[in-house]
Amino acid sequence: MSTRYTYRGPATAAGIVSAVGGIFALVEAVYILMLLLHANQGNGFFRFIKSLAEPLALFFPGLFTLDNADLNIILNYGLAAIFWLVVTGIIARLVARI
Repeated sequence: MSTRYTYRGPATAAGIVSAVGGIFALVEAVYILMLLLHANQGNGFFRFIKSLAEPLALFFPGLFTLDNADLNIILNYGLAAIFWLVVTGIIARLVARI
């Protein structure tokens, strides 16, 4: 019985890129939920998520200023999450073609 190995480097790399984008979007989503549910901002977990989410949000916080604070959070950080999913999806497709 022979073992057959197939090279799947680009597909694996594309999967990793997609997974990283999903993790970035998940961090943003968790941060949005914590803000909307008024989590204790002194908590260590909240500070950890905040330390990840704010740099990942790039230029999106403050892009739109609305009167409703909750909608403002959803729009600005939600756009950052969508941005990461779209950008990493495009990069993953490019990597998979290599």
